[in-house]
Amino acid sequence: MIIINTQEQFDLEILKADKPVLVDFFANWCGPCKALAPLIEELDQEAEDYLVAKVNVDELPELAQQYRVISIPTVLVFRGGACAGRSVGLTGKEELLNLVHGEK
Repeated sequence: MIIINTQEQFDLEILKADKPVLVDFFANWCGPCKALAPLIEELDQEAEDYLVAKVNVDELPELAQQYRVISIPTVLVFRGGACAGRSVGLTGKEELLNLVHGEK
């Protein structure tokens, strides 16, 4: 799992990635984020054709603002340097896999 600590790292590891990237925007104090964390870990362990990353919105508020992350947890999927999908709130594995694979 990629832990994003800077805007530059985000640009390099997410926007320039050669695979889709599922990015979990979270905060340590957020109950639903804590509930989603084991699923994010599971997806990371199973990932073959995509990457998984985490962004702490308290540490990188400008990045959260840039991608209009208003509620957390928010999971964004990036493909080819652009945001290609979004899920807000606690969700299930199937929805996140559909999001990362570009399915509805």
